[in-house]
Amino acid sequence: MPSRTWAPPAPYDLARTLRVLRRGRGDPACRQEPDGSWWRCSRTPEGPVTLRITDRSDAVAGGLITGTAWGPGTGWALKQLPALLGADDELDAFRPRHRVVAAAHRKHRGLRLARTGLVMESLVPSVLEQRITTGSAHYAWRRLLNRYGEQPPGPAPDGMRIPPSTATWRMVPSWEWHRAGVDRSRAAAILRACSYAPRLEEAAAMELPEAMARLQLIPGIGPWTAAETLQRTLGAPDALTLGDLHLPKQIGYALTGARGGTDEQMLQLMEPYAGQRHRAARLILLGGRLPNRRAHRAPHSRIAHL
Repeated sequence: MPSRTWAPPAPYDLARTLRVLRRGRGDPACRQEPDGSWWRCSRTPEGPVTLRITDRSDAVAGGLITGTAWGPGTGWALKQLPALLGADDELDAFRPRHRVVAAAHRKHRGLRLARTGLVMESLVPSVLEQRITTGSAHYAWRRLLNRYGEQPPGPAPDGMRIPPSTATWRMVPSWEWHRAGVDRSRAAAILRACSYAPRLEEAAAMELPEAMARLQLIPGIGPWTAAETLQRTLGAPDALTLGDLHLPKQIGYALTGARGGTDEQMLQLMEPYAGQRHRAARLILLGGRLPNRRAHRAPHSRIAHL
């Protein structure tokens, strides 16, 4: 089978780099196996592809990551492989400005920002995550892919699926969105995005400000969804998530020890990291200095029972 090998700079953490692309442990499109290998089922501009990524690093050869692909999208996926693994991520541009960030940066030096080059692949699950618990969003993603996703090419593990095409997303009936726990506004945002998918995919070749603006032309896609999408599509180090319920509080507590926090306060605190604010935020979350919850977790979405 066609394959490609990439030698990452040391240190390198394959699992930490790719984990952000997985929507929960049961994601039908992205899976980590017990042996450490990763499987991705994607819909590329050239067609569906199954990609297996393995870390063959050893003391003699050093770091070696191998990608093996099956399906019509093989050529595109293997050409994109180094970017997917973080080859375009300019880690040297980052300078920690706080002790908690510096400590996390030292501990997680192998983290790279993955770049998929695919917009709709990240946009749809990001819309599903709007205003609900992560667990509810992951359930919706699993249910919809298990019902409407395609059987992947090659020897993908059982249960994996290629995400639906935009034409298939547009054919999902209203009651199936409802059964997946997806309310009308989120379903409508996904359907509107599918109508303009070719124009949205152009954002994969844009700079971050232009890409953010392009995605937000679609009603129902705001700064939160655009940032969450482009963090993965572009591997954008400055795509800080705004409008999140928890992130301003987490960053505020980690950097100042104060509870509470707003987007405006978060932006002020992150100003020293201009150009690298998303990376800094990820390191803060990895640093572990986060406030204890003072309220009950939000209940899972139950609209399918209504």
